[in-house]
Amino acid sequence: MRLEDPDPEVRAYWIGRTMRDAKPDDVFAFVSLGTIREQWSRVQRYLGRQRSFWAWLIDRWSEPQDGGN
Repeated sequence: MRLEDPDPEVRAYWIGRTMRDAKPDDVFAFVSLGTIREQWSRVQRYLGRQRSFWAWLIDRWSEPQDGGN
């Protein structure tokens, strides 16, 4: 599977393509949030117009949650 390719640029391309072309919920059937965060510096260049959406989403998920207090 190309999403697990040993070449980091090939892997980043296919992760980015998945993020660009699939529905956001479907992306996580193939790639974990941790992997996206680890590969972000390489992946973001392959996201095209979806880059700002994914940057916003990952940023939101990185914010600490206050538990409603």
